[in-house]
Amino acid sequence: MKKCLFLLIGFICLTTNAQVKKEIFESFKLQERRDVSYYFPEDYTEEKAYPLIVVLDADYLFDLVVANVKFQSKLDRMPEAIVVGIHQLQNDLRWEDCDYEDISGLPTEKGKMFYEFLGTEIIPYLATSYNIAPFKMFVGYDITANFGNYFLFKDRSFFNSYISISPVLATEMESRVPARLSELDQTIFYNLILEKQPTDDRQRILQMNHSISSITKESLHYFFDEYDGADHTSIAAYGISKAFDNVFSIYRPITPAEYKSDILTSEEPVFNYLENRYQTIEDLFGFEKPVELNDIMAIYAACLKKEDYESLKPLAELCKKEFPETMMGFYFEAEHYEFIGEPKKAFKTFEKAFQLEEIDFLTKDMALEKIDALKADFGY
Repeated sequence: MKKCLFLLIGFICLTTNAQVKKEIFESFKLQERRDVSYYFPEDYTEEKAYPLIVVLDADYLFDLVVANVKFQSKLDRMPEAIVVGIHQLQNDLRWEDCDYEDISGLPTEKGKMFYEFLGTEIIPYLATSYNIAPFKMFVGYDITANFGNYFLFKDRSFFNSYISISPVLATEMESRVPARLSELDQTIFYNLILEKQPTDDRQRILQMNHSISSITKESLHYFFDEYDGADHTSIAAYGISKAFDNVFSIYRPITPAEYKSDILTSEEPVFNYLENRYQTIEDLFGFEKPVELNDIMAIYAACLKKEDYESLKPLAELCKKEFPETMMGFYFEAEHYEFIGEPKKAFKTFEKAFQLEEIDFLTKDMALEKIDALKADFGY
């Protein structure tokens, strides 16, 4: 019944194979019809959960955000995501939707209705119609960037991630946002993007940046990016890609720099790094990401480099689960036995590896060489 209600509210017939679609949304809260655009991954499936990105100023920002989502997800730098964009250019709706009272700094009556439109109509409709992950991002520019901050002031922030592009700050927002970010007991990504050219709010934004930068909380991931060559118009195109890099860095495959600076220098067992990384991804985005072959190979190399042979055993079990048709799991297990001084177990396990498919640099010839070497040394 609830799903049918939202279908009536939305007056929307969406098809995932359309990928990008613009529709008219009949809003009960606003008592008006609004233009809304949607992007869905080409291979959308109910078997997966997708982060939701809500974009205001869709006339300016929607295509930029969608282009970044398509590009970065195709290269496995972020998960595939659903994007919804609210158009606000006609009749200067952006100022009506996102305006605030000068004295209190709170949304006007129209702003309160627009807040409810996003929180109780648009997002719930998508959540009941599509498989939306818990992770939600807000993107706004200028006055619409400021409006996103109001979602911080719920008991729990409605969004996990904010991209605030050169905001026009409401009254006292430069102090209210840092105070709220300091209080929130949840993981928040907050990206503040600014041009270096003078604007009316520049000093207040810099003050807000200074205050947020002083907050020391593991759950707050704050990024401030300032661009020399941008003005107040072009800044909208400058920072989105960098902001996506900031937010989704944990999702990307392990880089050579990360391997050297984080994995090799850690005092914990090597496998713990991989385990913690993927648990963080699941906790943050609300779904389990298949383990990348690149990441397995990075951890394997670190096991050998640091002579952490105990980590080869859980790594081998993981490989049997993720790549069951290949020799990788048994090969790593056999090396574990070989390095800890159990040649008989190593010999039998290398034989199992030899019977399975090759993968990456691991070949049957390598397994055979190991088997022959153990035969020569121990006579098996």
